[in-house]
Amino acid sequence: MPDPGYGAPLKVLIIGGSGVFGSRLAKIAVRETGVALTLAGRRKDALKQAVAGLENPAEYLVLDRDRLVRADLVPFDIVVDAAGPFQASHNNVINAALAAGAAYIDLADGREFVAEFSRFDARAKEAGVLLITGASSIPALSHAIIDRMVEGWREIEAICIGIYPGNRAPRGRSVVEAILSYVGKPVRVFRDGGWKAMRGWGLTHQEDIPGVGKRWASICDTPEQDLLVSRYHPTRSAEFFAGLELGFLHLGLAGLSQLVRFNLLPSLRPFSAPMLWIAQRLLAFGSDRGAMTVQVEGCNARGRRLYKQAVLHANANRGPNVPVLAVVALIRRFRDSDIPEPGARVCSGILDLAEFEDLFAELGINLEFYERAIQSDVDYFSPLTQ
Repeated sequence: MPDPGYGAPLKVLIIGGSGVFGSRLAKIAVRETGVALTLAGRRKDALKQAVAGLENPAEYLVLDRDRLVRADLVPFDIVVDAAGPFQASHNNVINAALAAGAAYIDLADGREFVAEFSRFDARAKEAGVLLITGASSIPALSHAIIDRMVEGWREIEAICIGIYPGNRAPRGRSVVEAILSYVGKPVRVFRDGGWKAMRGWGLTHQEDIPGVGKRWASICDTPEQDLLVSRYHPTRSAEFFAGLELGFLHLGLAGLSQLVRFNLLPSLRPFSAPMLWIAQRLLAFGSDRGAMTVQVEGCNARGRRLYKQAVLHANANRGPNVPVLAVVALIRRFRDSDIPEPGARVCSGILDLAEFEDLFAELGINLEFYERAIQSDVDYFSPLTQ
């Protein structure tokens, strides 16, 4: 790894560099001093176009994520897998990174993939390599926000996280596949003090988001449910919701989920291409205003019961930048030789919220905090005033 004097650039390979998230990551990371980027993917034309649109020079490399080998990764210090979907991912990139001695970072949101990531820990330590999964909005950013909100608390009762993109935000097929992989299927949710089976894209309701208004929300199957429980030990609930801005799209998907729920279809995932096509035809509708919410309830150090909410506003289609900011923060850590010990780790508790704040300012993303006292046991996640 280069020293903080930036004598030798940190060589970073972004797999999926022309995709929705990989291209956003490249546009931000290419501005970093002491970092040399290479964008990788299957399509040469898309890579050339992505590189041409960057502020500073970068390279591209035609590479098949599913067929890459050790030799492909040897030239690089860090390999970022921004391709996905991780719900069906195999371990090819990780194995090649370990063999090449390159650090590995991904944006994984596959629950099983993240839960089983620790199986690489022994090999990573033996190779002296750091492997990080989940360097994205959840859990990297969400946990950094929670850590600040509950600092000094004696007990956490409930946590609820939501992500609500604007309808005009660009979307890729891997994101659609990730959602459809669990829609209508049983999802383990920590609710009412224990684990319960809920249907993916169920528990549909509306959230009133400060500065945004009402958005539909449904339960998702992500690593966040498991990680929130293991890290924060809430006594009542830990839930993750997401919502589509257009009601007929959100409720339409909830309706289609019944085909899976009642075993009329094994999965909606094979329909990802036509569903993406429909969504793209409707990009002119809705807005470009996205939001992420983090709600917590519990007792502070003095035993006072509090409700807190953080709302991240990403307008003007800045929302797709949010999932890649943790990777930028980690790249900075590597560049500055501030690197965690080798091993395989989930990106929870690694980054502090302060490491995101200058990126928020640079990109025009706002994070606001709200707080109020809880007056009774029925006063739970209700509307609040700033």
